[in-house]
Amino acid sequence: MTQIPLLSVKNLRVEFPTRHGVLTAIDGISFSLREGEVLGVVGESGAGKSLTGAAVIGLLEPPGRIAGGEIRLKGERIDTLSPAALRRVRGKRIGMVFQDPLTSLNPLFTIGDQIIETIMTHLPVSEVEARKRAIALLEEVGIPAAAQRLSAYPHQFSGGMRQRVVIALALCAEPELVIADEPTTALDVSVQAQIIHLLQRICRDHRTAVMLITHDMGVIAETADRVAVMYSGRIAEIGPVRHVIAKPRHPYTVGLMGAIPTLSGDQQRLTQIPGAMPRLDAIPDGCAFNPRCARAFDRCRQERPNLMPAGEGEAACWLVDPAEGTTGEGETA
Repeated sequence: MTQIPLLSVKNLRVEFPTRHGVLTAIDGISFSLREGEVLGVVGESGAGKSLTGAAVIGLLEPPGRIAGGEIRLKGERIDTLSPAALRRVRGKRIGMVFQDPLTSLNPLFTIGDQIIETIMTHLPVSEVEARKRAIALLEEVGIPAAAQRLSAYPHQFSGGMRQRVVIALALCAEPELVIADEPTTALDVSVQAQIIHLLQRICRDHRTAVMLITHDMGVIAETADRVAVMYSGRIAEIGPVRHVIAKPRHPYTVGLMGAIPTLSGDQQRLTQIPGAMPRLDAIPDGCAFNPRCARAFDRCRQERPNLMPAGEGEAACWLVDPAEGTTGEGETA
């Protein structure tokens, strides 16, 4: 019997109505996530990564709307729930870690007030039990003197410590899924590594699945089990991290991998992807990446490819030979 995935997204479409017409920001993407798995979602700014996370958790900013497809959590459809029912899912079953922890924390309330209130809202516990759980969570995420820091306000924490608090807040109702949207972008490099390792450890210990949204392929390589590479509102490539890193099939993924410096110093020059992500009102015909792709040919400019088998994963590229998992004239990407 096939196990139902924890999260299943099928043909998701997100639109923004404007005075000049409807702009499609997410164009029919599909992916799934298993219990305890870390799925990395990577791509340049404007690729649709954060919008995908916001759609899953029901936090699309108006006038953005889900215009097609479905989102299921353990088989239950959640994109059609009422706002009140979705809030219960969002707090209890799905946690969220935002890029800027100050957007998640109310500056007028202490850290303890916010965590304890969240625990009591979603779990059947007393205030005393909620306080004990809050202290345990802060200790688990590495906040020193956790019992004393409960009475501190967000501005009294450093950026890295605030992000730890936000992770504790996301985990306090024992969610099945955590969506982490650029959780390390505003932090120092050393603190970034600490936060990534913290997410890995906690999710392994709690068997919580993670959707990790980032523009940093290096973070994905170190953290994720699978990776979905997004470009212009679609998935360009998806597969096991080790496979996508070792043998990227889509030219865009090849470019992203070539832009990561190595400690060995083997690279003469880092790869540069020419041009920029197209605006939503100027997405080209065919493959959206074709104006920036050195290997594009006529079909790329006329017909938009869907995901097709490529080695151990899938890639949306006409250069891919599904039978061999190679590109072009038998040449491996």
